[in-house]
Amino acid sequence: MAEREENPAEPPMEKVSEKIHDHDSSSSSSSDSDNEEPAAQSSVKADIYRLFGRERPVHQVFGGGKPADVFLWRNKKISAGVLGGATAIWVLFELFEYHLLTLVCHTLILALAILFLWANAHTFIKKAPPCIPEVHLPEEPFLQVASAFRIELNHAFAVLRSIASGRDLKSFLMAIAALWVLSVVGSWCNFLTLFYIALVLLHIVPVLYEKYEDKIDPLAEKAMIEIKKQYAVFDAKVLSKIPVKAKRV
Repeated sequence: MAEREENPAEPPMEKVSEKIHDHDSSSSSSSDSDNEEPAAQSSVKADIYRLFGRERPVHQVFGGGKPADVFLWRNKKISAGVLGGATAIWVLFELFEYHLLTLVCHTLILALAILFLWANAHTFIKKAPPCIPEVHLPEEPFLQVASAFRIELNHAFAVLRSIASGRDLKSFLMAIAALWVLSVVGSWCNFLTLFYIALVLLHIVPVLYEKYEDKIDPLAEKAMIEIKKQYAVFDAKVLSKIPVKAKRV
């Protein structure tokens, strides 16, 4: 017993401090590893090719509001209603060859006749008269749409001016090609059909891309690499020999 008292064990406070130190070191190492994992994941995500060089989700690319919800079918009832309404309008104007003014007048005649007869016959049919709401269009949405349209139109004019100035041959050729394609498409169908096709594509292509983007992006990357190779060959054989003082990109 005396020997045990002469050689006491390590004090308990030192053991506790060692355990705390070991726990802190292990927790710090684990936190460092946890911090390294998101950094590695972010670096991997940064290396992934995205179509058109986008860095945001598809929903944010479309503005992240109600139009994005409609195009990406977040609310299936609203998306189906918009697409169904556009289809009905296209069928009326294209297949049934209805005119806009005729359709508006016939719709107003039917609505006014029903409401007028209902308002005068409610005593005979023993029903309450129709409650016709007062319609007041707010000014702010129209100003916002006009302002957004003005900004986009000014940007388009600025781009056309930059192209016409002759400083960028690549942009000039791309603009000529795009306008020629639009002219060919316009000769196939009228503006309403073209607008309807664009609306249908906006309801189909983005949602399919969002669903299969991990499979589409690698294919798009290969296609872009091949397009850049072909453009380099075309630039070396054709564009470089054109005597135009233009800054090619």
